[in-house]
Amino acid sequence: MKFYLDEHIPKGVVEGLRRRGVDVLTVQEASRSGDSDEKQLAFAAREGRVLVTFDGDFLRLDATGVPHTGIVFSQTGRVTVGDLIESLMLIANVIEPNEMKNHIEFI
Repeated sequence: MKFYLDEHIPKGVVEGLRRRGVDVLTVQEASRSGDSDEKQLAFAAREGRVLVTFDGDFLRLDATGVPHTGIVFSQTGRVTVGDLIESLMLIANVIEPNEMKNHIEFI
């Protein structure tokens, strides 16, 4: 499973996932800061990545039928950095990437 982390995901999550061997790309690393949510989802889909976000606008896009390769959503401040890493590791180890297509996992 490859993840694409939205710009508000803490850097500690990126570092923690990478230390565990997970393929992670951030919005900033992809030079996509400021792109619309639609463009972010399209980019993630082209790259075969699951979007990790705190932004509820992505849930609305899913509800309107915008295709994607998966969204992992949590509310800001709801989980610690460690809990987010643990949850993403569980998702990466239990769910096949093709099972995430047009699917949302809530943390």
